[in-house]
Amino acid sequence: MSSRNITQRLALARHFGIDRPEPGTGIKVHFRDHKGNLIKTVEANEGDDLLSIAHEYDIDLEGACEASMACSTCHVILDPEVYDQLPEPEDDENDMLDMAFGLTDTSRLGCQVRVTKAFDGMNVTLPAATRNMFVDGNKPARH
Repeated sequence: MSSRNITQRLALARHFGIDRPEPGTGIKVHFRDHKGNLIKTVEANEGDDLLSIAHEYDIDLEGACEASMACSTCHVILDPEVYDQLPEPEDDENDMLDMAFGLTDTSRLGCQVRVTKAFDGMNVTLPAATRNMFVDGNKPARH
């Protein structure tokens, strides 16, 4: 898939959600709680971001700023082997991560992590809590 197509899909996903792949054809993502217990295994498309995937499958990953990188409520913890394959976080993401609860060496904002085929079977761990500087408890509605 070209970078232009991925960019167009991401723009649409931000406004309309994502399309679920046909069962058995997607990239498997295992969402886990802060204790490592499996919450849900889902399938995603290449280029989908973790925040949109979580929202599509009703996984409790907040995303109060709606992926505008103005909060840290979509903070996730990745396995080192996945984290190491990602591009370095931009300064804006690092600034938001500095406010994240339970920050680790492999923390990223879910809205900034795009799934690739190389990540098939990846684990995404949700922290025990989040810090919502916007309005505590605010959860944006899907458009």
